[in-house]
Amino acid sequence: MTKLLALHPDRLFPADPRVRDIARILYSQVADLPIVSPHGHTDPAWFATNSPFANPAALFVEPDHYVYRMLYSQGIGLDRLGIADREGRSAEVDPRDVWRLFAANYHLFRGTPSRMWLDWVFANVFALDVRLDAATADRYYDVIDAALGTDAFRPRALFDRYRIELIATTESPLDTLDHHRVVAEANRSGEWAGRVITAFRPDPVVDPEFEGFADNLARLGEMTGEDTANWPGYLAALRARRAFFASHGATSTDHGHPSAATANLAPAAAAALFARVIGGSVSPGDAELFRAQMLTEMARMSLDDGLVMQIHPGSFRNHNAQIFARYGRDKGADIPMPTDYVRGLKPLLDAVGNEPGLSIILFTLDETSYARELAPLAGHYPCLKLGPSWWFHDSPEGMRRFRQMTTETAGFYNSVGFNDDTRAFLSIPARHDVARRMDCGFLAELVADHRLSEDEAAEVARDLTYNLVKQAYRL
Repeated sequence: MTKLLALHPDRLFPADPRVRDIARILYSQVADLPIVSPHGHTDPAWFATNSPFANPAALFVEPDHYVYRMLYSQGIGLDRLGIADREGRSAEVDPRDVWRLFAANYHLFRGTPSRMWLDWVFANVFALDVRLDAATADRYYDVIDAALGTDAFRPRALFDRYRIELIATTESPLDTLDHHRVVAEANRSGEWAGRVITAFRPDPVVDPEFEGFADNLARLGEMTGEDTANWPGYLAALRARRAFFASHGATSTDHGHPSAATANLAPAAAAALFARVIGGSVSPGDAELFRAQMLTEMARMSLDDGLVMQIHPGSFRNHNAQIFARYGRDKGADIPMPTDYVRGLKPLLDAVGNEPGLSIILFTLDETSYARELAPLAGHYPCLKLGPSWWFHDSPEGMRRFRQMTTETAGFYNSVGFNDDTRAFLSIPARHDVARRMDCGFLAELVADHRLSEDEAAEVARDLTYNLVKQAYRL
């Protein structure tokens, strides 16, 4: 029997009727605010070319590692889902067959954030009113596929439809940013007003263990005209690329290091370390020390150019060696690790942590660090702000834990609102809706406990939804 798909208007609000009523009122005041998405991994080509999305599988399955990692965990190979290998080649599979496979296994997502985001999109974007399963797979495919063929479902139209004020994508320093140039020209000509900016992600040229590191440094030198075989030339090349990114709208950098370790070596020691790193065989210890030194160097550069630093540490990337060898990075095989922020960040903070103008946003996959380390650090150092619940914790309970464990020490105003950090375009409005509901529920409990007045809660709700993110990312 076909089951109805219905999104309850009170979803995610507290069960207590008195608190729920307060949450409803707060949510009504922020539900329709514009979306600011200051950090994510959507493809800028979508907005540059404005080409239709190819089919439902290409829109919902292929770009979303949350989706295919769950399917893979149940023994469904990535080839069967049409996921391209590291050379960009994918098995010849019918996208309708991929969709049927996804639909037949949709029950795997019960209770997960992915299920909540996807149901929101199915109901609100495509007006589907039955649940996705094997029996409704073709109905879903036909409705979505037909919609994707219309101008109303092209990327720019969807961007405008969901009141997205800004999206920041994330690019390698070796990227030419051609797609961002096209979008900027569309803005200048009046063709389209959507704002799409980039963020500077230097990992390929600051992590000695990143694949192709030596070739990446050579390419960096070619692009900047600097000698990246010596320490001063290497730093000059990075400054040049940061300036290039800033000229294309970037207001932030992003650093996906394995740990939060930082270092503050003397110039001669840093140069000697760089010589060892580019000398061929680099030890794990030198690789970690070099990454640590580069976080401090990036902070110094941020003092000069004003770019906000984002540090996303604590992921054991590409844990599945076979998947990495065949399909490359970002294929759902990254696993959280414990992270030491207090000792790790101290060299950087000793060097520049009290400098006015420096802004660093910290993220974590280690929730045990919230109350013990991150909230006390952000509650003291003016340069530090707490990024929202990230990745595995971008979920209702993850958001609740974040607020519960950080607010009493760091307050609301040492956090930066919400960012979705997604590759799946249509999950953006769904994720922001979840964040708004959870924050309003948390604030409603403070009001019900007489710890906050309702007018203060309404102001905080608006700040968490819209104002703080623009301030933190200098937008």
